[in-house]
Amino acid sequence: MLGCGWLGSSLAEYLIAENYYIKASTTTEKKLSQLEKKGIQAFKIQLFENKIEGDIENFLNESSILIINIPPGLRSQPNLDYVAKMKNFIQAIKNSKIKKVIYVSSTSVFSDKKSIPTYTENYEFTHSEIQNSQLIQVEKAFQNQVNFQTSIVRFGGLVGKDRHPVKYLAGRKNVKNPLAPVNLIHKKNCIKLLNAILKQQAFGTVFHGVENIPVNKSTFYSSAAKKYNLEEPQFDTTTTKSVGKVINAKQTQTKLKIEFEQLVQNI
Repeated sequence: MLGCGWLGSSLAEYLIAENYYIKASTTTEKKLSQLEKKGIQAFKIQLFENKIEGDIENFLNESSILIINIPPGLRSQPNLDYVAKMKNFIQAIKNSKIKKVIYVSSTSVFSDKKSIPTYTENYEFTHSEIQNSQLIQVEKAFQNQVNFQTSIVRFGGLVGKDRHPVKYLAGRKNVKNPLAPVNLIHKKNCIKLLNAILKQQAFGTVFHGVENIPVNKSTFYSSAAKKYNLEEPQFDTTTTKSVGKVINAKQTQTKLKIEFEQLVQNI
């Protein structure tokens, strides 16, 4: 497992309980011992555009499945060549015995629009969309490999008992797009989806991970603020149109024979 952060560490613990042997990477020295205490063989690995630091050969050695779950970091590093960074890592995978890959992507590959489009797992990106998005280009790079099969998993915003986006919006003024849909998923549903892919060996396809949240952004976050005893965010209601998108995950649930629990609205 490349990347063992908030979601990855919980997934690793779950899979260990399911009798998987887990190797996982971290970019910090201090986290190595934390992972080892959980029964995870830990490696310090860091990817760069032109090199990989760490024992990447032993990290990938004797494994047949790789889960990639690292944040692109494009917001904090807008000049980063994320495509080069991941293509460099793809070459390392090709030099290993890895045959199956799960690449954790994001619903941010899709554009928000005034028309509030619905995006399914079968959506075909336009040439312009591909050219203007490093995230989409990386998805394509993994999908085009012949040495290994990749399933792309596009998660909405990640939510858990100790992590809720309302905490970042609380008390803010003039929050945009009050009528936009909400595309979030609880960590438990993320693990359910990823485990189903592994159990069913469902590789070579695209999956979406979002819960059905039938209220708009304004209603959802105002309600969540009250639950957490936080100051409600104030939304910009001066415009009648909001931009946003709906992420459809019905095909994912049908294909994997799973159903996402409605957890986000209840925490």
